[in-house]
Amino acid sequence: MTPKEAINSFWRNRSLISALVQREVVGRYRGSFMGILWSFFNPIFMLAVYTFVFSVVFKARWSGGSDSKTEFALILFAGLIVFNLFAECFNRSPTLIIANTNYVKKVVFPLEILPWVTVGSALFHMVISWIVWLVAYILLFGVPQMTAILFPLVILPLIFLVLGLMWLFASLGVYLRDVTQVIGILTTVLMFLSPIFYPVSALPERYQSFMIFNPLTPAVEYARDVLFWGRWPDFKVLAIYMAGSLTVAWLGFAWFQKTRKGFADVL
Repeated sequence: MTPKEAINSFWRNRSLISALVQREVVGRYRGSFMGILWSFFNPIFMLAVYTFVFSVVFKARWSGGSDSKTEFALILFAGLIVFNLFAECFNRSPTLIIANTNYVKKVVFPLEILPWVTVGSALFHMVISWIVWLVAYILLFGVPQMTAILFPLVILPLIFLVLGLMWLFASLGVYLRDVTQVIGILTTVLMFLSPIFYPVSALPERYQSFMIFNPLTPAVEYARDVLFWGRWPDFKVLAIYMAGSLTVAWLGFAWFQKTRKGFADVL
């Protein structure tokens, strides 16, 4: 299985992927009074909660930041935007095929596009959260940093990393149902071991080197840098991160295509 096959599959089925993403986004809010407007209200509500809890209740301050009561909430929310993208896709990966058995048994369907659909839906909600973050920054601090336009660039490697992991665990979830429980635990562990609630520099030096093994660290740190601090990412590190993510994506796709032949028998 070559990387070209993964690209060809996406391009060949791009219209179907787009239609399924729209159906999933709209379907999530079908039947609710405000419908898709909830995708705006959810991040606004969460940002308000983070601002109150961390700036008023805990009186938290970011290491190296100012005494602003809202600064910590915006910095924290920037990291959570990244993590939520990862968590939404990662948590759903083990049940991706199990939840769509009709595609496996009844029709000829390109199963490999299902992770793209989930990522597309997660990206939609991430963009909404990003817009809410930018509006909050404008209201509280003024004109956003020019580096904020680099946010999609620093997120791009994470998207390919997530795709690779989804192909891998979507396949494993068919054969090993316990994977769902393991993924839930891993997601919680990664949330607290990622620099979301604290910067890497706040850790003792002997532990900082271990953070490099966390695949979420570059995305979270660089997202915070470009959005809030106005710092340019280290493009060399970003290139290495991208190369590693593309490798994971290719290996995950190859594994998925290799094992998909047995899905129908197991399901």
